[in-house]
Amino acid sequence: MTVNGPGTDGEDPRIGRARASVGIALMALQQIEDDLADLADPAGLAEILRELFREDDPQAGLCGSLAQLLAVAGAVADRIEDDGQDQDGEADREVSGLLEEAAAFVVDSAGLRLHYATRTLHPVGERE
Repeated sequence: MTVNGPGTDGEDPRIGRARASVGIALMALQQIEDDLADLADPAGLAEILRELFREDDPQAGLCGSLAQLLAVAGAVADRIEDDGQDQDGEADREVSGLLEEAAAFVVDSAGLRLHYATRTLHPVGERE
């Protein structure tokens, strides 16, 4: 029997783990989406949305975690450039800048909009 999966055929095992982790995250998000589908309570909706972006601890929410992941990817792009492994350093700076902007967008734009939405839906539920 031959195993055909992540990590075979010389593939970096980190790629396989990332692929599997994204699959798990997608299943978890699908569960949240399914739970939202029949929700009729604004306070319940607001509380679920607060789990996506926690203003009091942004890293604890989904948006903060995604932003952190993108920031680490940006730091890796910088390190690759600094190590001189890539002949086109300008392209790496562009990549790290794009990743840093994406991280900021997730927290600043998406996170702020989630905060406003939850505050509108259920202001009493605001965390102190």
